[in-house]
Amino acid sequence: MKIVVLDGYTENPGDLSWEPLREFGELIVYDRTSYVDAPIIAERLKDAEIAVINKTPISRETIDRCRNLKLIAVLATGYNVVDYGYAKEKGIPVVNVPTYGTQIVGQYAVGLLLEICSHYGHHDETVKAGKWENHDDWCYWDYPMIELYQKTAGIIGLGRIGQATAKILKSMDMNVLAYDSFPNESGRRLAEYVELDELLGRSDVIFLHCPLFPDTQGIINRENISKMKDGVIIINNSRGQLVVEQDLADALNSGKVYAAGLDVVSTEPIRSDNPLLEAKNCIITPHISWAAQASRQRIMDITANNIRAFVAGKPVNMVNR
Repeated sequence: MKIVVLDGYTENPGDLSWEPLREFGELIVYDRTSYVDAPIIAERLKDAEIAVINKTPISRETIDRCRNLKLIAVLATGYNVVDYGYAKEKGIPVVNVPTYGTQIVGQYAVGLLLEICSHYGHHDETVKAGKWENHDDWCYWDYPMIELYQKTAGIIGLGRIGQATAKILKSMDMNVLAYDSFPNESGRRLAEYVELDELLGRSDVIFLHCPLFPDTQGIINRENISKMKDGVIIINNSRGQLVVEQDLADALNSGKVYAAGLDVVSTEPIRSDNPLLEAKNCIITPHISWAAQASRQRIMDITANNIRAFVAGKPVNMVNR
């Protein structure tokens, strides 16, 4: 069996091993494959029976060109880069890694909030630049310090990651609201479920932890921002397309939104004309919430198990069953 990994570098830049996948046959690993050149993608997969991808798109055209393809394994939870409906028509299972970074992504979301509230990085830089040693006072701060105690956090999407975030926020004595299409008992133990408009109106901080679906695309937009408190903080390390970026930039620049902490944007890598690059009080990191070695090892292990189950005729984690 021939297995081709199209964009392996972000999963394994050298600190993991691909050996778990070699047990199933010949393995070819490409660090990167063009996201926009369908003929190159198809050429690299032309003899492959299993395609392993992260963000390299697998289109209808690519599927038609790759006649030997029997399985598409995604090294991530999100699988919107695959035309999984057409793959189903062709009898090709698409499998993903539904849980691997729950704790680290929740940790990262709260980390973005804490950086906004205290500006650790900025003040570290000023100390090392000599500002403290030359200051008249025994301390200083260049931004308002924000205490989160008893403030209200609203989480849009209270799934596994949303609940991991909620646990941390509860430990900080914050009040937690949640909007989710599928309320459940574990969620009720961590948050008060409310309708979206109520969450927008009551929250001091809003976290986005929902999947990207047609009804969530652009959920942070001019109209919904107008329903928020003045000075709200927005955190997004889910999907960049949840945000209408010009609307958020305008709200940051006007002060309606005090600050935003983002680990994702609509087009990645970020484009130089993204309006958020010039917006006030906007922290942007390069989609790294998931990237701890421990979580990437889980991706490797679960992907190997996905392939093992498929070879055994009992596929698991199928998204197009």
